[in-house]
Amino acid sequence: MKDIQDKVKNFIKKYDLESSRETRFIDLVSEVGELGKEILKGNDYGKKDYCNTENLEAELGDVLFSLICVANGLNIDLKKALDEVLKKYEDRFSKKGNISSGR
Repeated sequence: MKDIQDKVKNFIKKYDLESSRETRFIDLVSEVGELGKEILKGNDYGKKDYCNTENLEAELGDVLFSLICVANGLNIDLKKALDEVLKKYEDRFSKKGNISSGR
């Protein structure tokens, strides 16, 4: 995961794409919206069975890139964050039989 974060960090530096944390977060939200739109296209807004669209992988890549940019801007180690959340979910599942934070 560190290699991926470094790869994105180097890309941002190479192309002078630095921006604020807030801008990166807004970009992430925007990209998630575009991914959602692509998923809706995959079932024609609920009118047919779902099928991946031609642009789905690229939209998911945009979300991943934006998320990594947010993490880098906040100095978050994504491997550590993922390990911690998996442990949290594992604990919840062993106690409640699901990973929900609710009941």
